[in-house]
Amino acid sequence: MKSNIFVPKTIHVGFQKRSDTYTKKLAYVIYEDEKGKLRKETSWQNWRDKDIEPIVFENVATSGFVLNKKVGDYCSDWNHRQAYVRVYDSRDFEFEITIENLLYILENASSIKGKGLEGEFIYGWDGKDLLLMPIASPDYAEISKYNEIVQSNIHIKTKELILGATYMTKANEEWIYMGRFDYYYNKSERIEMPSTNFYKNYTYKYTNINKGKYHYFVRECKCYDNSTYLQTLKIKSPGSKFISTISTECVENYAELFEKLECTTDYSPYDESKDEYITYTFEEFCNKFKDTWWNSCYSYQNNEYIDMEINSRNSNEIVYRESHNYSSKDKKGTIEEVYSILQPTYKNEYLKNGKLYKEGK
Repeated sequence: MKSNIFVPKTIHVGFQKRSDTYTKKLAYVIYEDEKGKLRKETSWQNWRDKDIEPIVFENVATSGFVLNKKVGDYCSDWNHRQAYVRVYDSRDFEFEITIENLLYILENASSIKGKGLEGEFIYGWDGKDLLLMPIASPDYAEISKYNEIVQSNIHIKTKELILGATYMTKANEEWIYMGRFDYYYNKSERIEMPSTNFYKNYTYKYTNINKGKYHYFVRECKCYDNSTYLQTLKIKSPGSKFISTISTECVENYAELFEKLECTTDYSPYDESKDEYITYTFEEFCNKFKDTWWNSCYSYQNNEYIDMEINSRNSNEIVYRESHNYSSKDKKGTIEEVYSILQPTYKNEYLKNGKLYKEGK
């Protein structure tokens, strides 16, 4: 279970009459956040029966929960009702939890027929989803520690930020502070082009807009293939975003992280005037287009670089195609002939600060 589960101090319970429950009423449970704001109040007010008085409880560890039955998991026209499990609270109401929540409960607590769930439980929320959490679960200590910080309502102020220090957000994410720099936003505008074959054609114009000074935070994340990439967070002011300081010490790889930050278009915009076209060596060309489906390169023709596509699945003969201005024409030749005719190149793109943005090789 994630450790950023919010455990409120107070919960509010509204009701609807339901004949298929122990108590003949089904509950909708919402909570007060750390600022005392009642979350999901509008939907709760619309859902509950106004003739049944809602109840306010202190959210403390409670025992006596009993599993009732599965509900939902059916389709009606275009509406799919997700599967839930109804649970009886000993304070005399029933509510619903997800199947995932049930599986977590059964991993950390026993359910005894006729007696219900063993141990004490407390209500928590993962975003908008209600969770019933067993106090005996190994995650609860960390969740409790996180909630002590959140509910203290203490936030990191701008003047407290330290370069290279690590901070924790309300979402329990760790970010490293890099400094305050200009933030460039790439605005796109769709432009209609002359129509062909009764279809409208469009192109896009991109404009770099300097949004002013922002505070930059970074963290390294993993891709599905275990490679890493730099994720950035840009904010005008910390506000209530950060709730604690993980470490005031500057991270050891700050210089490396800053170098990666300098290579992002948020930090410095892409500069088309710095584009660099480099001709492939014949060996590079053979390696790139070996055993591949349509692959791209550039060729200098008629005083301009145009996009080309090359199909090299057949080692004896290569098909190449111009792919610009919404028209194409296939031509053939051996790899030596194609290399000689096209003089294929790749494009390196650079940012305004001179840093390499994309290597086209």
